[in-house]
Amino acid sequence: MTQLEQRFPAGVPVGVDELLAELSDEPAGGHLSVGDPRVRDFLAALARRLLAPSTARRFPELASLGFFLRRGEIDRIIASVAPGEDQFRFPRGLVFHVPPANVDTIFVYSWALSALAGNANVVRISPRSAGAAAAVLEALNAVLGDSHPTIAQTQRMVTFDRDEAVLAALSLGCDLRVVWGGDQSVSRIRRHPLRASARDLTFPDRSSFAVISVAGWLATDVGERRGVASGLYNDSYWFDQAACASPRAIYWIGEEGPARRAQDEFFALLGEVVTARHTEVGPAMAIEKRVSSYGLAADGAANRVRFHGNAITELDLAEPRLIPRRWLGVGTFPQARLDCLDDLVGMVERRDQTLSHFGFGKNELLSFAERLAGRGVDRIVPIGTALTFSSTWDGYELLREFTRLTVVQA
Repeated sequence: MTQLEQRFPAGVPVGVDELLAELSDEPAGGHLSVGDPRVRDFLAALARRLLAPSTARRFPELASLGFFLRRGEIDRIIASVAPGEDQFRFPRGLVFHVPPANVDTIFVYSWALSALAGNANVVRISPRSAGAAAAVLEALNAVLGDSHPTIAQTQRMVTFDRDEAVLAALSLGCDLRVVWGGDQSVSRIRRHPLRASARDLTFPDRSSFAVISVAGWLATDVGERRGVASGLYNDSYWFDQAACASPRAIYWIGEEGPARRAQDEFFALLGEVVTARHTEVGPAMAIEKRVSSYGLAADGAANRVRFHGNAITELDLAEPRLIPRRWLGVGTFPQARLDCLDDLVGMVERRDQTLSHFGFGKNELLSFAERLAGRGVDRIVPIGTALTFSSTWDGYELLREFTRLTVVQA
């Protein structure tokens, strides 16, 4: 069977049976508990490392990760799952994480919350991981030396090629399997059975979009409009617009004439942000975008296509309902106009995850969420925060999913 490359803690290759045996042994310092101080200390040290200017400058997304792992944020998350009277909250056991390769920091959020819940963890790191993922692994190993030995004994991150036997062994050995990725990946991994007491937590294909109030846009000054363009840039261009929370379409809510002016102003400002951040889209991606865009036009889904260099593509949808939910290439923005926000309700599908917004009042957003009635959209957040991870994701309160309750009745 394939030997697993040990990325954290860094070590010699190990067989899957040996790995599972090591994780089943009781740590010398005792098992972890929910909110264990040893894990809190380790995550806080990792956060300081990720927030260091030398790291944050190279990978801005790691600054968001570091912010999420700060001690104050960790304490808040733990407090949110405090058990009630006559209840105890315990770890689930061994958690096996299979994160996606195209969003190279999601594995840290998934693992950190599970470790914070007191679980032993095995995380598969894709052989294709590089860049930010490599920087995180470097940081993890760097702070390990000052951590409690139990961290190294209970937490493992490994790399192996697509080996079905390894996936089968890790699946059968875990108490919870966490799968992030496309529908096909989820279905493939689910073919491997779990033990009877274990279960899956899956995060399959999702799609997201942005909504901008035309009236809200026109009521702002150029500085705030530039901030919206910068925020949507962060939401879209990190991870090449492939993250499930990245908006893949924009809906303009308001009258037609003002909406067209707002669109033109917005894409002009977005172009300035792209230029200022020295964004480059390579030839292969540029071709991908053109093929996708002209394909939508040929199918009658788009009636206007505009390219602003290689970095920005505007697509006017022939009908608002024709929103493409598949990835079209970084910087590709199908768009449509609607009279009011409630016009979106009938178009939302269960696979829709994040609605990022600008220019709407809180009551409008609450009313919209109530009218959706759970048919789709799990997150409604301001533009610029679509990729800000939360311990509540895809409708799951993750720390609760990573734990179990014992109830005592006298």
